[in-house]
Amino acid sequence: MIEEIVIRDLGVIADAKLSLGPGLNVLTGETGAGKTMVLTALGLLLGSRSDSTAIRQGQDQAFVEGRWYLPNSHTVTEEVTRLGGRADEGELLINRSVTKDGRSRAVVGGASAPVGSLAELGESLVVVHGQADQIRLKSATAQRDALDKFAGISELLNSYQAKYSEYRALETRLEQLRAASSERDSELAALKLAFEELEQLKPLPGEDVQLTELANRLTHSEELRLAAAGAHEFLSTESYDDSADAITLVGKARKLLESAGTHDPELAGLAEKLSELGYELGSVAASLSGYLDSVESEGELRLEQVQERRASLNSAIRKYGPTLYDVIEYWQSASIRIMDLDNSDEQLETLAHQLSTLKTECLQLAKDISVRRQNAALLLESEVTAELSTLAMGGATLVVAVNASEELQLHGLDAVSIQLAAYPGAEPRPLGKGASGGELSRIMLAIEVVLAKTEQALTFIFDEVDAGVGGASATEVGLRLAQLAKKSQVIVVTHLGQVAAFADRHLRVLKTVGDDFTASDVTLLEGDERISELARMISGLADSEGARANARELVERAKQAIG
Repeated sequence: MIEEIVIRDLGVIADAKLSLGPGLNVLTGETGAGKTMVLTALGLLLGSRSDSTAIRQGQDQAFVEGRWYLPNSHTVTEEVTRLGGRADEGELLINRSVTKDGRSRAVVGGASAPVGSLAELGESLVVVHGQADQIRLKSATAQRDALDKFAGISELLNSYQAKYSEYRALETRLEQLRAASSERDSELAALKLAFEELEQLKPLPGEDVQLTELANRLTHSEELRLAAAGAHEFLSTESYDDSADAITLVGKARKLLESAGTHDPELAGLAEKLSELGYELGSVAASLSGYLDSVESEGELRLEQVQERRASLNSAIRKYGPTLYDVIEYWQSASIRIMDLDNSDEQLETLAHQLSTLKTECLQLAKDISVRRQNAALLLESEVTAELSTLAMGGATLVVAVNASEELQLHGLDAVSIQLAAYPGAEPRPLGKGASGGELSRIMLAIEVVLAKTEQALTFIFDEVDAGVGGASATEVGLRLAQLAKKSQVIVVTHLGQVAAFADRHLRVLKTVGDDFTASDVTLLEGDERISELARMISGLADSEGARANARELVERAKQAIG
């Protein structure tokens, strides 16, 4: 809700403050008094293009500021925070200045903001009716959303959209899998060939290192055999000549020390060490004997087999490496991947069945939504058409077309179009086409009054809503505005006393002309001042007792009509 608007140096307004409240706020004044500048100021706050020629003569810039009260849960609060501003305790300040050189600056919640952001905020703050480009329901999306709210299908629509999102995600996944089927076949063939090769090879961890060592040993087997045999001979010989091996010599030395060790403990200790050395030499000799047996049993055939195995492993490493560890890992993962790919046809079939089931569920929900929309469209047509007949537009008919397609969309199957047949037999045309500003305002008033039964908007502004009407029709316009104002703040610029009589808050724009200046001010009217203004609007004579009595009667009847 707009609580206050401050205007400085805009057109004929030097300095004015509009204090607004809930309910119906009416703005009146003689032609040329400056009511247009009030709407221009509002437009600047809502992101309209700036015009430096609107700056008051002799001044460098025009300035407007609006103060809004927002519920804590209002979506605008989040957007203000994103822009760096604040809405403390639900109060939001927006101001805008326009300089003579055409520069424009906006401040939202105390923080400088792009002027373009005002239009985005304005869509959630105020609904302006008066010109074709200001129609809230101009777009097909807005018309569908309005019908859905009127139909009360938000819960059903949420269920459908959740199911539809699931359907689209699965459809995309299935398309990707099908598109990759040819690549899958190629990959599967290559994997099977590789797996068969590795399954036959059966590489073992570290086998390449072991085979390298074995091949080196087999290649130098004679050299190794001679070295081992010679070493064994020196350690332990079985010949019957006088030469003594190392084990024998160590044994003799040990015996000598043991014999003398009875007289000296030091020699006894050395004898013990020689005894341990004898055991070690015997162990080495035994190992050499076993080594000689293994070397002598390995021949050229064994070396050839090792080299063939090494060649096979190296070939696999070049293909699937760079290491034998990578080869083994590829072998293991290939078997799993082959299973996955082999099951792809079955998986595709399963997913296709799931997709078909989801589509059936989506179609059923979408058809339910269509039925609800069609029923609501008939009711909306009937109620708005009835409203139009009381607003000096008898014979005009609202047409709400709900056209279903075969293709599922995020919002169902339907395209919604709200149109107007201006007279019986006329071709329905889009809103805003072929209607004057006043007629368009009344059309939108009728629609807004009906929609307000199921939807609470923020602030409505109507300009020219009373153009071309008078008498009983003007009273009906005022009554409809008052009904709309029961749930929303409504601001109306009017020339008709029958409309102004319904106001909860009456503001007058008054122009003062001097020898060298012209200025307008905005005043809150109450009591006799309001009666005088209504009398002026009715008869042009603010001091006429007859007109004043008529004004009082209008106010009383308005109160009774509102209830």
